[in-house]
Amino acid sequence: MSLTEFSTWGALRDEVCRVGRSLFERGYVHATAGNISVRVPEALGDGFLITPTDACLGFLSPDALAWVGTDGQQISGARASKTLALHRRIYEAQPQARCVIHTHSTHLVAWSLRKPVAGAEWLPPITPYFVMKVGRVPLIPYHRPGDPAVAGAVATQMEGARAAGRELRAVMLERLGPNVWGPTPAATMAVLEELEETARLCLMSPEMPEPLSATQIDELRQHFSAPW
Repeated sequence: MSLTEFSTWGALRDEVCRVGRSLFERGYVHATAGNISVRVPEALGDGFLITPTDACLGFLSPDALAWVGTDGQQISGARASKTLALHRRIYEAQPQARCVIHTHSTHLVAWSLRKPVAGAEWLPPITPYFVMKVGRVPLIPYHRPGDPAVAGAVATQMEGARAAGRELRAVMLERLGPNVWGPTPAATMAVLEELEETARLCLMSPEMPEPLSATQIDELRQHFSAPW
């Protein structure tokens, strides 16, 4: 399914609320942490739909979702999340992205607290599905929540990956959580789930897990077009 298949405002808003509720009920987000946005199809008016600031993703109201124009100006709904600038920069850097999800996922945040070196391999490639479904995830050094400088840092990582022949699907904000993007809310949520599971496995291991070898990763590239 592509985002264009959500042919009505009601269907699009309901899907954002469904994904938010699923993330909340399964512990990927808590309290008022996290946010979701989608690119609004041109047939529905274009722009972005994003969860309101300080909203609990488990109890979203479809009518309260903020509709923002491509110029960043709010059109309707409750006040847009303060992370709107970052979401817009991700969409600008990756035109294929139609949804962005940010969470404060426990295991990912915990792994970032262990002070790994910032870079594209702070979370090691320990499982084939992490390599296949997620790929490299750069760690963005700590900035305060909503700091506009984060958008530039994320865009720089995305541009660097593209220059190296790769497309990123996620970045990790140190001490805050991941930003993940994809073609639909459901597909984006699946990438987030795989990313969080990888961090959980790392934390459960008594020692640093041995990553897949370069040969094993190359095999995944050849057979499954892995993005690593």
